[in-house]
Amino acid sequence: MCERHAVGTVIKALFGAQPEARPEAETPVRPEGGRGRRRRLWELEERYLCPVVGSCLSLAELKTLARRNGYRGQDFDAYRLHVEAVSVAGTRNAASERMQTVLERKYAGCVHRFKAARSDEAVLALWREHFDCGEVAGALWAAMTHGAASAETRHRIYADVHMLSHQVSAGAVAEQRRMHAGGYDAEARQRDAEKLQRQTEALVQERARSQRLEAECARLRAQLSEVEPLRARLAALESGQVMVDMGRRLLMLEAANADLRAKVCRAEALEARLRNLQTEVERLARERDDLAAERDALEQFCLPEVEAAADACSGECANCPERLHGRCVLCVGGRTPLLAQYRRLAERLGVRLIHHDGGREDAMSRLPELLAASDAVICPTDSVSHAAYRQLKRHCKAMQKPCVLARSSGVAGFAAALARLAGDRPDPRNKPLHPA
Repeated sequence: MCERHAVGTVIKALFGAQPEARPEAETPVRPEGGRGRRRRLWELEERYLCPVVGSCLSLAELKTLARRNGYRGQDFDAYRLHVEAVSVAGTRNAASERMQTVLERKYAGCVHRFKAARSDEAVLALWREHFDCGEVAGALWAAMTHGAASAETRHRIYADVHMLSHQVSAGAVAEQRRMHAGGYDAEARQRDAEKLQRQTEALVQERARSQRLEAECARLRAQLSEVEPLRARLAALESGQVMVDMGRRLLMLEAANADLRAKVCRAEALEARLRNLQTEVERLARERDDLAAERDALEQFCLPEVEAAADACSGECANCPERLHGRCVLCVGGRTPLLAQYRRLAERLGVRLIHHDGGREDAMSRLPELLAASDAVICPTDSVSHAAYRQLKRHCKAMQKPCVLARSSGVAGFAAALARLAGDRPDPRNKPLHPA
């Protein structure tokens, strides 16, 4: 629910944001532009500024522009920063000229490609080509500011980007659902291995049959070698059709022999694959046993400590927000196959757990909104990227947010980290980024 709300906020920021009202004297007169001159940012229609600023400039770039030009957006959240940037971009001023410079430098390659379009139809066709390939931001800037683009073409481009935002939102919700229900299915692998075992047994039987046929071929060749001295006599006694039939039979047997040899080769390949799958099944079984042992040890030693810390909390300490009960904890990194066990441990304490894998598969652009939505952070340092580590370190230090650095990404390490958060007892070996 938290991620769906975040996605909805971003979509509203891209296409639902309304710029702050400006005095009527500051409203620019936007020329349509000739074929030979490209439009500037402040010359675009007002309704197109929102998707251009939201799609072509990142949040970090908007913050940098806000700090350099001194407008109020630098003190706001992402949505208000976007609204303020759209409002500033509507007129020609120092801030909008700096935005123009940043956009021109950032998308210089795409602008150069669009220079080849000499007509309105060519601009629209080139936009469609980039849009179908997923190159939206640079193509949006180059097409919207192209001197040959008509008002109808700019409206079509705006419509394409608007509909793309809905698809992105739906895709993000589906991806969240898939990650929540995902997991590694070792039993399915076992069933596949058993099925492959049955197929291999059938091929072994086929191989035995092929060996019997090879023996039959050898026997027939021996008989044919004995027939050779009598071939002259047979020619005198029988018609030539007998020899034709015998040759046809030999060709058929040789073809069957070649087919059986191919089947034997496939059977040997399947046997090798079966051995590999059996090795994988044994490894998974060992991993399952290790996880079970770790879970038992966790329930015996770690969970009582975590629950005792939660029960001992009176909810009156200044630094612990109700001992994490009902709070949102973000786990950055860790092992994805253990995510379900992380969530069960968090639920035992009444904690809502959100997760970011530290940059392996999840986009790093999602980390700031997850950090902002959480009340505390747990980071297994043995399974996280350097970029994610530095980003959460800066955020937690700036926001004075509780953060526990766990040396191990195992279930026991995660439970100990929860215990330290709930009991307000940071491990001296894993110092938090700031006082919890």
